[in-house]
Amino acid sequence: MNQIETVLYTGKTHTTGGREGVAQSDDGRLDITLSPPGSPGTGTNPEQLFAAGWSACFIGAMGRAAKDKNLSLPAGTAVDAEVDLGTGNGGFLLQARLKVSLPGLPRDVGQDLIAAAHQICPYSKMSRGNIEVSVTLA
Repeated sequence: MNQIETVLYTGKTHTTGGREGVAQSDDGRLDITLSPPGSPGTGTNPEQLFAAGWSACFIGAMGRAAKDKNLSLPAGTAVDAEVDLGTGNGGFLLQARLKVSLPGLPRDVGQDLIAAAHQICPYSKMSRGNIEVSVTLA
C-alpha cells in the first residue's frame, strides 16, 4: 500500500443524521442537506458528492498529464461521472463510469491523456481494484 509522505490538504467535515442528515465543513464552505438517493428530499447524497469530487480531481489530473506532455486542455474539457450504489455478494457496492470530453483534441491524444490521468488521479488510485470503473472518451 502506498503511504502519504507529505500531507498537502485535509478536508474536514462533520456529518449528522446519515443519509437523511446534514454535512458541514470545518471552514463553513460546505453546508449541505443530505437525502437518500431517489427520495423526494431536497438534499444531495454521498454518491453525487463522490461523482463530483472524482470528476473535478480527474480534470486536474488531466491538466497535470497535459502539462507533462507540453499540451493544454481544450476549453470545454468536462467529465460526466456516474456512481452507482447497488448490491451484490459483498452487500452494498459502488461502481463508476467517467465519460471524458476533450473537444478538438485528436482521439489518440485524448486517450493518452485519459490513461495518464487515470494513473495520476488519487480517486482513481483509491478505486482501482476495489470497484468496477470505466473511463471513456466521449
